[in-house]
Amino acid sequence: MKAMKPLTAVPALALACLLAACGGGNEVGEFKNDWTGNEIKIMQLQDPKVSGVVCHLAHFDRSVWDRLGKGNWFENPSNSSISCLQSGPITVGRIDLDKSGEEVFDQSQSLVFKQLAVRRIYDASSDSLMYVSFSRTIVDGSAKMSLSTVPLYDRDVTWTNGKPAVDPP
Repeated sequence: MKAMKPLTAVPALALACLLAACGGGNEVGEFKNDWTGNEIKIMQLQDPKVSGVVCHLAHFDRSVWDRLGKGNWFENPSNSSISCLQSGPITVGRIDLDKSGEEVFDQSQSLVFKQLAVRRIYDASSDSLMYVSFSRTIVDGSAKMSLSTVPLYDRDVTWTNGKPAVDPP
């Protein structure tokens, strides 16, 4: 068997690294949205610190034909959409309660720079969890993002560290 030439080994290694970096969610749906084979993929995300909440994240995955035509092999668009809902009894663990919240998911969308991420933020004044999907790469002057809210008000929610107090406005 012949050894791979160094110049062809680099793109193959880069593609393997890209594929290994993707993931973190459970893919529950996918469909082709055009004749070139580009796909919309839908992943189910579980918040590691909040049980009873499930999020579905839709994102774009470029086909081989699209990559050949545009020449940018190692990058997917930043577009995403998120929807979250209560899927059972909610138990909130030790979550970050400051205004920046905390990241609950991230996936590489390019070989080096672009990542798709989901951040959870607790809004004490409305007693709700907000989940924001966004790209770490600025596109056309602003980050592309999507927001979904899970209301906790008047629901049976267990806080393992006690429910946080609401600060007066």
